[in-house]
This record gives sequence, C-alpha cells and structure tokens, in this order.
Amino acid sequence: MKSLLFAAFTAVGVAVSSVALAAGDIPLIERQKLFGNPSRSQGRISPDGKWLSYLAPRDGVMNIWVAPVSDPSAAKALTSEKKRPIRGYFWAPDSATILFINDKGGDENFLLYSVNVSSGEQKTLTPFEKTRVEVIGVSPEVKDRILIGLNNRDPHWHDVYSLSLKDGALTKVLQNDGNYAGFLADAHLTLRGAVRSRPDGGSDYFKVIDNKVETKPFADVGLDDSMTTGPAGFTTDGKTLYWVDSRGRDKAALIAEDVANGKKTVIAESDKADIGETLANPKTGKVEAYAVDYLKTEWTAVDPSVKGDLDFLQKSLKGEIAITSRSYQDDLWTVSVDAVTAPPAVYLYDRKAKSLKQLYVSRPELTGLPLAAMHPVEIKTRDGLTEVSYLSLPPGSDANGDGVPDKALPMVLFVHGGPWGRDSYGYNSVHQWLTNRGYAVLSVNYRASTGFGKSYISAGNLQWGLKMHDDLIDAVDWAIKKGVTTKDKVAIMGGSYGGYATLAGLTFTPDTFVAGVDIVGPSNLATLLKTIPPYWEAGKVQFYKRMGDPTTPEGQKILHDASPLFKADKIKKPLLIGQGANDPRVNQAESDQIVKAMREKNIPVTYVLFPDEGHGFARPENSIAFWSVTEQFLAKNLGGRAEPIGDALKASTAQVPNGIEFVPGLKEALK
Repeated sequence: MKSLLFAAFTAVGVAVSSVALAAGDIPLIERQKLFGNPSRSQGRISPDGKWLSYLAPRDGVMNIWVAPVSDPSAAKALTSEKKRPIRGYFWAPDSATILFINDKGGDENFLLYSVNVSSGEQKTLTPFEKTRVEVIGVSPEVKDRILIGLNNRDPHWHDVYSLSLKDGALTKVLQNDGNYAGFLADAHLTLRGAVRSRPDGGSDYFKVIDNKVETKPFADVGLDDSMTTGPAGFTTDGKTLYWVDSRGRDKAALIAEDVANGKKTVIAESDKADIGETLANPKTGKVEAYAVDYLKTEWTAVDPSVKGDLDFLQKSLKGEIAITSRSYQDDLWTVSVDAVTAPPAVYLYDRKAKSLKQLYVSRPELTGLPLAAMHPVEIKTRDGLTEVSYLSLPPGSDANGDGVPDKALPMVLFVHGGPWGRDSYGYNSVHQWLTNRGYAVLSVNYRASTGFGKSYISAGNLQWGLKMHDDLIDAVDWAIKKGVTTKDKVAIMGGSYGGYATLAGLTFTPDTFVAGVDIVGPSNLATLLKTIPPYWEAGKVQFYKRMGDPTTPEGQKILHDASPLFKADKIKKPLLIGQGANDPRVNQAESDQIVKAMREKNIPVTYVLFPDEGHGFARPENSIAFWSVTEQFLAKNLGGRAEPIGDALKASTAQVPNGIEFVPGLKEALK
C-alpha cells in the first residue's frame, strides 16, 4: 500500500510544528495519494489467457474492469457499484464471467454476484438476507459450477450447495447438521473432507464419501497446532492431499499425504518460519514452489519447471515478487513486485518468450517521490523470545542507512490486528504517511502473531494485556535504547487487536505513551466474546482457550482483568477512537462504553463514528477523513507536521459524538 521546497508547501497551508523534521525539505505527500483509490489493483489473467482483469475506480468507487490481453488499453468497466467498493473477485473457470462478493455498509453479510464479460449482465447469485456466503470449491476442471456454503438456514453453520454458473440454480449437496466448521473439495468439486471443532479448541477432520460425513475422524489437530495445521488442497488426480502441518514440529511444514495409504512426505520446512504461500500447477495441482516469510519473503522452487521462471523474475524485478494468477495453459502469469520505496506494480509475464510487460503501477502519483525504506529487525523480549519487527524512518533522517536515525525522532508504535495475524515487509501506506509527517514507525510481531511457529502463537494464550502487552513495551524500550526515539515521544496506534493494544497501553501502562489512536478496538473482552457473529460459532471454543473462558469464574476474571474498560480512570493521555457503526466483530458498543466511562470521569477523548462502515474503513472517503483527524491529533501530541483537514470530513459520513474540541481544526472542518 506504496522537488518542492519547504516554502512551497508552507505556502499552501501545510501546518509545520516547531519540532525540526529530520527529513529536511521533504515534500508533504497528500493523503489522497496514499489513501485514495489506487489506479488499479488485483490484476489477473483469465483462465483461458484471453482477458486481463483488475479493480479500478469508476465514478470514484472501485469496480471490476476487463481488457483483452492483446489490447490492454481497450479496458471496459464491468460493474457499477456506487457506494461500497469491490474489494475482491475471481474468475469463473470458463472465463465467461467474473464473480465477486460484497456486503452492505460493512455488515459482513457477504453475497455472491456474477457479471458476464461479454454482455456486462450482472446477477445476484445468493439473493438472501442476513446471509454470508463462503466459497468452498472452484476448479478449472469443472467449468459450469462451483461449490459454496450458505448459512441462510442456520446463521451458525454453512450448508454446502452446488451453484450453476449458467443459470444460478442452487442444488444442496450437504446439509450441515453436524456443526462442521468447513469443508474440503477436490478438483472435480467432490466433497472429500469436513472439519469440526473439539472441546479442547482443536479440530477433527472427517472423510466425506458420497456427500456423507464419516463418523470417525481420519486426522486430529490439538489446540497448539490449530492455527498452524490444515489441508492445503488435492492434486487434480485426487491422489495427493497437501497439508501445511506443525504436528510433531514447531514450524509448519509442507507435507504431501498419499490418500490411498496415508503415507506422508515432507516437501519443505524451515527452522525460521512456517511454510506460507505455495505455487501449484493449474492443470495438475502439484505444488511447484513455496514461500517462507521470516524477515522477508523467500521463494524456493521444488519443481525444475518453474525454477528458471522464478530466477528470471527475481533477477528482472527489483523487490518482493508474487505470482498472482496463471492461465490454465500456464503460458501467461501476472506478477506483482513491491520495492517498498516505490508503489507496487503488476506485470504480464510470457513464459515462452521470457518477457515482462508492465500492466500498471498501483499508485503512479507516488512514483519518484521520496518514500521511506523499511528495515526488518529482530527484537528480544524480556523472557527471551524474538519478535520480528519492521522499522520505517523519514527519508533523509538516516544518513548512513544503518536503520537508526541521525537523531531521535517522535515515534508511532503501529500494532497489527488479529492478534492472530502478522506484519510483513513491503510497501505500507500507513508507514509511508507517518514517516512523511516526520515520525519513526515501528510495527511488531508480538507473541500470538502467526507465521513463526505454533509455540510463538501459544505463548500468547491468556496473555491479552499481559505478556502480549509486555512485548510491545519491550519494543518501545528497544527503540529508545537504539536512539530511534525518546521516552516522552512515543504514541501507540492500531486497529482491531491493535485498537485493544492502544487502550491497554493507555490504561495498563499510562505513562508509556503520550497519545493513542484506537481503531475498532474492543474495550471489554467479555462483551466482545458475547457479541461475536453467529457464523464464528465454530471458533468460539478456541477464543475461550486463547483469551479466557467466560463460562468459568477463572476465565471471567482473566477477561475482566485484561479489559481496558475497567481501568478507564487510569487514562491520563489523549485518546482518539475510530469506529464503524455496523462492525459485526467489534460492535460499536465496545467504543461507546469506554467513551462513556471516560466522559463520566471527565477524561478527554475524541470519538469519530462512521455509520456506513464495519470493521475498518472500506470507503476511501472515510479512511481519508479519519486519517485527517489523526494527523492533527498526532501533530498536537507528537510534534510532527500535518496536512490541513480541509474538506476531508465533508466528503465522508464521519460523525464526532465526542471530543471535537480536542483536535485542532476539527470543529471548523465539521461546519
């Protein structure tokens, strides 16, 4: 998500604090360039190799476009969404239609739509209310249908349906009366497996024969392995089932299981990180390469047929590469490249000709601007764990390029959500924005982050607000010791779990941070678990095991003690909160209740609410509006620079129920 003089940008109204920017006379990059719609994204090749597709703005909203491979300039818009951007899509196996999902206002009740490439006709394939579709199987071997899951019968569980791509007819394949969390299909769209959660937080895997689930599991996975073990697909002939599997080891390995006799063969493993992405042949389904993401992503070929291609791409493209789509004949690939200090770009790769053609740059308006490098670092926690982290510094602040600024800077600790997710190396719009404003930015893969083995995830069990928070404090202490920042110049910011971490930072360690920005973060873990969406029923036990069990007195105490709401009176530093009113994961009440508690104690808090958003801000107008408020908030409390709010809020649906007076320029912007 990737020369003017000082006098030039001050002349157009850019506020600059009295704190000298280490970056010197670096031009201020407008928020619109960083957080507005990209020019294009998600470029892909159709299975038949005749079409290019991508997302691009149409009347200011991200829609699906297609163009002939022979003439990419002849692109046409296929969809015409007016408000909610399309954020993901996939090709039907016959290359005649494109399918996508979308929700309403962020409620995450995703419906499935199709649009015909030739006629532009659009259909709603799952026309149901309060239903969340799941795609179970799409295969190039079956051109006329796909498998989907629907929870319109019971909101907790998805039944399996065969969906005709010709006329949209739905045929029930399996009614989910066994409380199965998910299903596995082969290349012929035959159901082969089902998974069910266990009371210990693990999972049992069952064979499915003739659309009936066997009663005895063929594989079992315990709690510790539950986030690092799972099937990774069949080969086309159905004889091999791939697993990403941590059973019997710490880091997940890529394993091939012979379906006939159960024999397992280790294809790849790493002592640094779990096996991540794989590259499978579109015809055979055989895995040809795999990636390991520790500090950076490294691809390794296991099949000689693609080794030359990977070598060529890595030599020709400077940056992190990813193969984003392949034609069925496997002669054309789309390849993305991320150089961090330049906006990501996508290329069409002709394997036979060994040629690359740039299709687009995601944000061409950033090309040539001084973007910040990202430095992967390893930080030791107080109890000896290693947290892979990423530090970005303002351009011009690190003369010798050693990853330490020439003088200490104000810093933002930017915490990822999940917590079962991770930060990775690459272009990051938030990092670029904040470094451009004069801040160092540090993102930390604290314990419970995924990708670094099962023991690292399990080290976060029942540690919300405890050792997980200690890891963040240890990272701040590291940055202070290294001279990146000073003790009195660190703010904390994040979304979802990162929002929780912000609230925890201001309540549990009230003197560590000078300010906090909480985006859709939970304040009361008991009410968070009570209000999770019904379709998360299968994962509820695992939440209890890893967070605290609200059905037991011991678990209730753990959840209470880890909830910032009950320590709101400890907050003494400025807080900014952003929330989507339709958030099904972290309900609006999570923000409402801590704002109420702070108001009752006369503690200042600014609250920005978006009535048409859910868990995060999908519409760029809303994202830009919130970041415009955040800029002023950080400039006031950390001393960096900021682009004026201007009309950013007027273009959005932002409401400010509390604390207008605590952010400079906010009251005027709302007039």
